[in-house]
Amino acid sequence: MSTHGSAVPKIYIDKQTPEVFQAMRETSRAARKAASEAGLDRILVELVELRISQVNRCAYCLDRHTKAALKAGESAQRLAVLAAWRGTEVFSPAERAALALAEATTDLADAKARDDAYEAARGALTEHQISAVIWLAIAINALNRVSVMSEHPVRSD
Repeated sequence: MSTHGSAVPKIYIDKQTPEVFQAMRETSRAARKAASEAGLDRILVELVELRISQVNRCAYCLDRHTKAALKAGESAQRLAVLAAWRGTEVFSPAERAALALAEATTDLADAKARDDAYEAARGALTEHQISAVIWLAIAINALNRVSVMSEHPVRSD
């Protein structure tokens, strides 16, 4: 049980119902495999997962994916500006398309953003890559919700 960040104790739902959490982790692994098979590199995958974790304010996943991105060779500069990626020139057209598509998958209420993201993605990514990015976003959105609702702690290194 967690009491971090709130006066109301939370349940670690991943521990309470581990079979559901394992199925969700399998979905995430399958999405990462699809991304790899579609030719998306590990850094792009980590950027997508990190950006969606920023949008969802999931501290646990932000910590995890920042470390993974650095380990994969991502630069501190690009990580520092990821939250404002639209205002920079440091991301490739494919990365920009993937980030927009992942954000559109996260904010389903904005139909215009979805259309714009799809249009940009079709110009920079293959259909297999578009599908993989959407699955990555769906999976990290679900995992963000597990960590946020459980209040998984971020521990000091």
